[in-house]
Amino acid sequence: MTEEGKGKIGSPFDDCLKEEGISARAIKRVLARQLDALMADQKITKAELARRMKTSRAQLDRLLDPQNESVTLATLTRAAHAVGRNLRVELV
Repeated sequence: MTEEGKGKIGSPFDDCLKEEGISARAIKRVLARQLDALMADQKITKAELARRMKTSRAQLDRLLDPQNESVTLATLTRAAHAVGRNLRVELV
């Protein structure tokens, strides 16, 4: 770690997004909308999705809240698998 990186809060991934002009909130908004649409298409309730993810409805509500940025890639991956999809993260 360089001197200027010491004591810095945040992740290198967040820094990369900021450099590219992409906010984590924007990405989360898109993912939440996609997940909502897949749930509607497949007629999956929040309770059913939470059961498939082996999580609580409260955690699922946080995942679906576009304003809540504190979601992990592991949680997003479980949600994707629960609706029959895969999560793909790319650096382009």
